[in-house]
Amino acid sequence: MPKRTFVNVNRKGFILIIVVITLALIGLMIIQSFWIRSAITVKEANFVRDVNEAVSSVVYRIEKEETAHRLKDQMNFMQQQQWMETIDSLNLLKAQENNSFFERTDVNRFLRKSKIMQDIFNNMFFDYSNIPVENRVDVFVLDSMISGALKAKGINTLYEFGIFSPSRNFMPVQKTGKYPKELLNNGFSFTLFPSDMFSSPDYLMVYFPNEKRFIITQLWGTLSVAIIFIILIILSFAYTVITILKQKKISDMKNDFINNMTHEFKTPVSTISLACEALSDKDVIKSENLYESYISVISEENKRLGNMAERILQSASLEKGRILLKIEELDVHLIIAEAINNILLQVEKKGGKIKTSFNAQSHYIMADKIHFTNVVFNLLDNANKYTPSNPEIEISTENSYSGILISVKDNGLGISKANQKKIFEKLYRVPSGNIHNVKGFGLGLSYVKAIVEQHGGKITLESELNKRTNFIIYLPINSKS
Repeated sequence: MPKRTFVNVNRKGFILIIVVITLALIGLMIIQSFWIRSAITVKEANFVRDVNEAVSSVVYRIEKEETAHRLKDQMNFMQQQQWMETIDSLNLLKAQENNSFFERTDVNRFLRKSKIMQDIFNNMFFDYSNIPVENRVDVFVLDSMISGALKAKGINTLYEFGIFSPSRNFMPVQKTGKYPKELLNNGFSFTLFPSDMFSSPDYLMVYFPNEKRFIITQLWGTLSVAIIFIILIILSFAYTVITILKQKKISDMKNDFINNMTHEFKTPVSTISLACEALSDKDVIKSENLYESYISVISEENKRLGNMAERILQSASLEKGRILLKIEELDVHLIIAEAINNILLQVEKKGGKIKTSFNAQSHYIMADKIHFTNVVFNLLDNANKYTPSNPEIEISTENSYSGILISVKDNGLGISKANQKKIFEKLYRVPSGNIHNVKGFGLGLSYVKAIVEQHGGKITLESELNKRTNFIIYLPINSKS
């Protein structure tokens, strides 16, 4: 009962840690997202301000240049009129010789001055708004002005502009003509020639197709740092959770291993203890056959203990990389026959049989005899243990790709797809609920895989749940001369 409480506490603590870390991570990501949104909002406001200032300066320059041009024309006109007055003065000197002609010239002078004053007045108050806007603005000059004003504000992105005339309800001036709807719906709007007081105004529209991308680009350095930190935090969190889960899994497997090892060792120890008690019991009549029987039991159980201890030591040696292979030339078929001979009695006790199909023409390999024998025996032992009754085990060989394939097939419980990925992990045993009718430490298949790979080979698994299991070993061959 205390052990179960401890496990529950650990599980609750683990869940609490995961929840706390998850909430902290979500909170951090929310704060980061708010910060990023605020930064983008500030950049958008700065962008709008800079565009307004830049294009407003362009509108001011356009009107200023038109006014300057108008004044220049006026000055030229006045200079022309002064020249005309000079000519009139010369005519006046000549006309003084003739009084009647003088009177007529004086009248003409007066009439001409009146006309000059009227022309000056008309030019000053000429209504330029009656001129179409496309005739008042040079598209290329306007494009150059806008480009320069935007660059001065650090805005280096694609833009489109057009001039919309509400009175005519169309856009007579456009830069490329690709974005008419966007200009009207999403463009920045500026009144052209705001000093025109006697007509409906025209509007300069400016649109930025890549506005969002440009704004985000301005924040790219900061956003990159924020994104990198978020990714690092997520990866660290994932790594922490995975590590904790792995540690928990290893802890569970070690607990199962200790329980199984205790059970496995307890049985032969108890048998030996009972046999010793029987031999030392004075009330039991000893005979030669009885002595031999008990000694045989003690010897068999002692050998069993030695084998189990050896398997554990082999596993530890493999994990530390200390195992040394004594390589020699071996006949695969002969090794398989020896392994079958060692396990055949156990198979027959369950009403089973072992069938062989030695089809490999080249069946000599360079391998360690003891470890390779253990590999074959472990696969046969697994096939027998995981077949509840009447096991039918088939072991076959064939040549393939300069190597030999060894197949160990049974008609047992099979292994699910999920468990197939973990079957070669150390201490892993296929879960069977609360039923532990198959003995073992979960070391056999991890040992088999390690030995096969040390020999330059490979082991694969084919299995269907509740139908069959087939282990296939590939090893390079060494042709015997």
